[in-house]
Amino acid sequence: MSSTNASNQSFFESVQRNFEKAAKFTRFDRGILDQIKACNSILRVKFPVKIGNEIEVIEAYRVQHSHHKLPCKGGIRFSLEVDQEEVMALAALMTYKCAIVNVPFGGGKGGIKIDSKKYSDFELEKITRRYTSELCKKNFIGPGIDVPAPDYGTSSREMTWILDTYASLNPNDINAQACVTGKPIAQGGVRGRAEATGLGVFFGIREACSFQEDMEKLGLPVGIAGKRVIVQGLGNVGYHTAKYFQEAGAKLVGLIEYNGAIYDENGLDVDAVQAHRQKTGGILNFPGAINIADPAEGLEQSCDILIPAALESVIHKDNANRIQAKMVGEAANGPLTSEADEILNKKGILVIPDIYLNAGGVTVSYFEWLKNLSHVRYGRLEKRFSENMYHELIDIIESTTGKKVSELERKTILRGPDEIDLVHSGLEDTMIGSYREIRDIYTSQEGVKDLRTAAFICAINKIGVSYEQLGIFP
Repeated sequence: MSSTNASNQSFFESVQRNFEKAAKFTRFDRGILDQIKACNSILRVKFPVKIGNEIEVIEAYRVQHSHHKLPCKGGIRFSLEVDQEEVMALAALMTYKCAIVNVPFGGGKGGIKIDSKKYSDFELEKITRRYTSELCKKNFIGPGIDVPAPDYGTSSREMTWILDTYASLNPNDINAQACVTGKPIAQGGVRGRAEATGLGVFFGIREACSFQEDMEKLGLPVGIAGKRVIVQGLGNVGYHTAKYFQEAGAKLVGLIEYNGAIYDENGLDVDAVQAHRQKTGGILNFPGAINIADPAEGLEQSCDILIPAALESVIHKDNANRIQAKMVGEAANGPLTSEADEILNKKGILVIPDIYLNAGGVTVSYFEWLKNLSHVRYGRLEKRFSENMYHELIDIIESTTGKKVSELERKTILRGPDEIDLVHSGLEDTMIGSYREIRDIYTSQEGVKDLRTAAFICAINKIGVSYEQLGIFP
């Protein structure tokens, strides 16, 4: 077995291990637990595509992990690392993630085993469209069946190709737009999708910081303001996470990229660092900051909250003891190995697990799916009504008090909600409610020693009840 396969297998095994660790704290019998764990449907296809003057045979997958709720939901990645074990593990995580944040989907995941950098845009389009036609043939895509989304190596562009191919093969499906999420706004996408994961990370950690009892255990004050934060990765998730923390009054003391890290106890401005990075090609040598040549050392600097938002397994058994943070928020998928997880828990560090914390993306994908099914933009029905109501309230206040509201106050009060306001509000409510559910299990269930186990228990309980109510196990 190759090292790639070995690492993917261990990723799958670690998901199963976390599941079993949590399953012991649930009331379900082995039959239901085995059904929750099982991948329901696995599609492995090989199809020919003409690339230049040659015919290439492309290998691709789509896994539907759970059918306890439909449709299944999960991204499609383009990577040479794609194999069945990896896609199965990622699909399982999607099932549990959706359950935790109360999004009524089963988990799914897809992948095409290619290096997308080797192909022209035209060739990538041919591969994507052919993959979509294979999904249609096998009934592995549709608004009520299985709804893909972007993942590593894909973007809104690929989602547009998928939508167009599906719609051309299903010309009478009035809900065709809902067959995929992560689309451009003009193709039925939803405003707020780009920053959804980073904003969800911020809402989740902010909620964790709101409990006085928990903060006292860590020796920290309540709230975000003044807390020292290090973010690893300045991609889409890392940048938006850093931006929201900065705006909330946290102090960004460290930023880490693949080619090095910078640290400044007085705080960094993320937009200034981004401008410096575009100008120089990297974040090193930012004015006033200390350079750290080895990015791994950036994780070990002094801070209150460490947010790995880039790669898998960056905190492992060899460096976990050197982590100085009091909280670790897993914005990336699997940034801690299971050994590191145990070490950090023993040290009393509060780890907020990825299975909950980076669920902002799938939550807003759910909002996009609902928008496509309802065929109406969020805010269209209520925006003017709200503004007219607020206008009447201001008139009543002014006539009753004899005082005039200032223009700035009037403008602020009169604004009705746009789509992005409603999406952000829905995401905030989701992240707050879900964290409280997880924390209740963590604090009240005897023997549960970490939030990750509590999150898995939360997921298993919800999925198990669904299976019981379906009457599959009389």
